[in-house]
Amino acid sequence: MNYQQTVNYLFTRLPLFSRIGAAAYKEDLDNTIRLCDFLGNPHTQFKSVHIAGTNGKGSVSHMLAAIFQTAGYKTGLYTSPHLKDFRERIRVDGVMINEEFVVDFTEKIKPLIAEIEPSFFEITVAMAFDYFKKKNVDIAIIETGLGGRLDSTNIITPELSVITNIGMDHMNILGDSLEKIAGEKAGIIKEGVPVVVGEILPVTQPVFEKKAREKNAALMIASKTRQAADWRWENHELIVEVAEDHSADHKIYQLDLPGIYQRKNLLTVLASCQQLRKKGWKITDEIIHKALRHVKRLTGLHGRWEIIHLSPVIVVDVAHNEDGIKQLTEQIELTDHHELHIVAGFVRDKEVDNILALLPKTAYYYFTQAAIPRALDAESLLQKAGKHGLEGKKYPDVNTALKEAKAKAGKDDLIIVCGSVYLVGEVDGL
Repeated sequence: MNYQQTVNYLFTRLPLFSRIGAAAYKEDLDNTIRLCDFLGNPHTQFKSVHIAGTNGKGSVSHMLAAIFQTAGYKTGLYTSPHLKDFRERIRVDGVMINEEFVVDFTEKIKPLIAEIEPSFFEITVAMAFDYFKKKNVDIAIIETGLGGRLDSTNIITPELSVITNIGMDHMNILGDSLEKIAGEKAGIIKEGVPVVVGEILPVTQPVFEKKAREKNAALMIASKTRQAADWRWENHELIVEVAEDHSADHKIYQLDLPGIYQRKNLLTVLASCQQLRKKGWKITDEIIHKALRHVKRLTGLHGRWEIIHLSPVIVVDVAHNEDGIKQLTEQIELTDHHELHIVAGFVRDKEVDNILALLPKTAYYYFTQAAIPRALDAESLLQKAGKHGLEGKKYPDVNTALKEAKAKAGKDDLIIVCGSVYLVGEVDGL
């Protein structure tokens, strides 16, 4: 098989969460263990940082990867899902895995695929681990796919575990309360491995504290050791003033990721760097400052309050659950604009009514759908939205919807594309 045939095989032969949802989620680590055993357990042959959370884990993963790269370490990065190209999921020093490796790996693993029928995600995790081993990375930043305790990535023993935050998402799999979801995310905490938690809630803090005690893991809560004292936008950068406990001096950080929700992610990253320094990683303040100004260039991150057009301003953002949409609407309120246009599409297994209730009623909506079976069809979305007082029309795909929004918008208007990673990934020219 050539590369395209190989990717088609992976997408169609294996259970894929983006296509079929919860049915692709395996409630144990057996397949991943079998796959990695077949490959010689590559995950034991490089150091790693493991990152879970409801929102922010992708941004934190990319920021940490940028910092390690800037520090001169050969850095692996495993994230999901991808926006445009399957190879975005697996990078070394910001460069995507090469096509030849994907083809050769798949051919090698095919007999085991036939035997154990793993999911798409289980295969990609094993592929990433094998690639990082063969590339002799110094460190790999590993983002969980869903949850933590039973996530395929959870066979690693990292240098540091990071949990960004807890929100209501994937409740059909992870549990119907914040405590249950926190318990699943806390499953990445390992014996004797320090853990950084970005944000806590009164109901989630005891969950993390209990698991950390059980695992003899030093626990640091990022939001309790640092605060974002002030912030501003400047030339499409986010400038954040950070106050640290036990220090009268404030530090200024410039991020090329302008979403205001990155303030919280920044605190998580800084706490993580503090812990990693204790483990001997040479990450200076100068390196951190330099890396955070070039995260997108260094790692290829897209879709986080990403401005893709000016006059009118068009922003794409992968916000897709209640907490993400709350943060998105907060940023919309702070962004100068005349009229607001929102291109939106969701997947069926989200709490879509809860999300629609959060969206601004003053916007004009362009309801659409991603080209995946899990997508909520535009007609159903239009009907649901109407019950929440949101006015608009339906469109067959995101680019048709966006074209219509651009035609209607004035030069001082704001257009947002949001609701699904898959929807954002289909935007032309991204």
